[in-house]
Amino acid sequence: MLLFFILGLLVHFVFFGSIFDIYFTSPLVHGMTPQFTPLPPPAKRLVLFVADGLRADTLYELDENGNSRAPFIRNIIMHEGSWGISHTRVPTESRPGHVALIAGFYEDVSAVAKGWKENPVGFDSLINESKYTWSWGSPDILTMFAKGKKPQTLCHLYIYSFLWKEFFHAAGNNQSLFSKVNEEKIVFFLHLLGIDTNGHAHRPTSREYKDNVKVVDDGIKEIVSMLEHFYGNDGKTAFIFTSDHGMTDWGFHGAGHPSETLTPFVTWGAGIKYPQKVSAQKFDDAFLKEWKLENWKRQDIHQVSLCKELIHLALKGLSYYHTYDRFFLGINVVLGFVGWTSYAALLIIKSHSNLARGVSKEVKKPSHLLPCSFIAIGVLVAFFLLIQDCPWTYYVYCLLPMPIWYAVLREFQVIQNFVISLLTFPPSQLVGYLFVFTLGIEVLVLSFFYRYMLTAGLIAFACWPFITQLWTRAKSISLSWIFFSLLLAVFPLMPVVGRKPDIFLVMGAGLLVLLLSLSVVTSLIKRKDHFINEELLLHLFQMLSIVLSMCVAYTTHDSLRKKQGLPLFNQIISWITLASSFVLPLLSPTSLFERLFSILLSSMSAYLLLSTGYEALFPLVLSCLMFVWIQVEQETLQQHSVSYKQKVTSLQFTCHPDITQFRQLYLDDVRRAFFLFCSLSLCRLLPLTLY
Repeated sequence: MLLFFILGLLVHFVFFGSIFDIYFTSPLVHGMTPQFTPLPPPAKRLVLFVADGLRADTLYELDENGNSRAPFIRNIIMHEGSWGISHTRVPTESRPGHVALIAGFYEDVSAVAKGWKENPVGFDSLINESKYTWSWGSPDILTMFAKGKKPQTLCHLYIYSFLWKEFFHAAGNNQSLFSKVNEEKIVFFLHLLGIDTNGHAHRPTSREYKDNVKVVDDGIKEIVSMLEHFYGNDGKTAFIFTSDHGMTDWGFHGAGHPSETLTPFVTWGAGIKYPQKVSAQKFDDAFLKEWKLENWKRQDIHQVSLCKELIHLALKGLSYYHTYDRFFLGINVVLGFVGWTSYAALLIIKSHSNLARGVSKEVKKPSHLLPCSFIAIGVLVAFFLLIQDCPWTYYVYCLLPMPIWYAVLREFQVIQNFVISLLTFPPSQLVGYLFVFTLGIEVLVLSFFYRYMLTAGLIAFACWPFITQLWTRAKSISLSWIFFSLLLAVFPLMPVVGRKPDIFLVMGAGLLVLLLSLSVVTSLIKRKDHFINEELLLHLFQMLSIVLSMCVAYTTHDSLRKKQGLPLFNQIISWITLASSFVLPLLSPTSLFERLFSILLSSMSAYLLLSTGYEALFPLVLSCLMFVWIQVEQETLQQHSVSYKQKVTSLQFTCHPDITQFRQLYLDDVRRAFFLFCSLSLCRLLPLTLY
């Protein structure tokens, strides 16, 4: 059995790693010859302003007094340059956003291997192709482009923006620096982080966020004036002002909401058309009227707006190249997983059914046909991979299914007996079982895309006692099962919890946990002849932990509302609560009910600290349903003539059942496995309710 578990872990690790070779591979292609245009550029230098986290509507709209928050940028739109909206793509984060702006490609999925912190594959960029680049801003953004610079390219990083003035003052006094800043193909890149920081801290609708837009506008005005003065208004400077991503109303970014994907784009200077006044413009949105810019031509940035057919063909070719081996590898991985699942199922059937007893145990001369066939197939697959010059990981993915399926086909007699056993069922009953099984699997699959499918599954769960003998034998347990199933079915229909907290729901969840705790402790005191003081103290301490979590959540909410930050005392209590939640359940009694109840209290004390709304109620309802499920399974044991049915209250958490003892498989075992998988799928709602 130990060998089986080790092999199972190995197989799952191998096929888990296959995901990175099948899906998370870089779309970047290397080895191409750089191309240059012989035409003289209209600009000698580019100044790129990136206001991190700036939303398009915040920049373009007028305030309540009818004034622009960025008067200098608005003056550029009306008199000097072009403007529009840049449509970013998920994930709306700083690193992929800047890579898209400066390097010209969207997120590289292979970055998952680096924790989405950096691009694992080298790439070309505007900075890499410039002669000189000077950058100011956040170090995590600036150093990202400095890594791939060419030997003939100089990239200077300045972490603090105020060094801009000192830089041009030094350029006027240093002949070497002066000659560099007057070269062609130079870039000045300014990464402005203040707006993003204020958005996270105070939200984009706050006065601090909007005031920071005015600060950025004043800073850009000063920098542009300084540049024009330094270069003597030579008309050879191009300016771009944009953002890497927006931000939701509750201060988050990373997803695909329009507030995160719509960013401003303003250009002026050398090579840029002057504003064009128009009488009407056709756009699917109503932004122009809201921003009072309907008379100035809007130019949205879409890559596919130019050379549509050429871009379509190029992307189609890149997609073909990028996914060339995907189908081949996917087939092998599916074969391996199906084979391993079949082998595990056969082992269970052999150990817990009478099907294997009919298999002849006479010693026969072993047949070499089956192993020789698999060896021949393996040699052919290896030869095919060799002539394709495939990496060594492909050999693992393609050859691993061979021994797995060999082990499956060795149990051909058991498979045959299993099929014969299935055919003994009445056709209508067999079709009914297959239909219910298929329908359940489809509901689980669809729940990954449509949350409300979990509601449909839970409603079906609630109806289950009516089609069994459980309703007639244990009405109270059946009613509890129905009530908590329907109550849990409400959560997938609830809207996603945003950043707007509802602290009263969190407090309500805490009070419900306290009431449940008082009820349980009172019941234990009445039921036990001698309730140990240590046990009572432990339960009281866990209840106190719930109260502390409620106080921390409430005071933290109040402190953040007053913009006073997170109190140090709350941080200390939170960390102590989190640490104690792992230790306290180990000190509880080993009886099944008390140990599970202690785990619930510890997990709720930590979960309340992380909750901002109705999601605080979810683990409580789910736990109640799981407690009822234990009672339900105890009741169903009577259906199979179990002579001794142990009470739930007497079960021990440390009990070690004898797994070597023969136990017949029943259809209820399939149902239990399905219920378990559904409960694990329901746990996905914990992060879904938050994001």
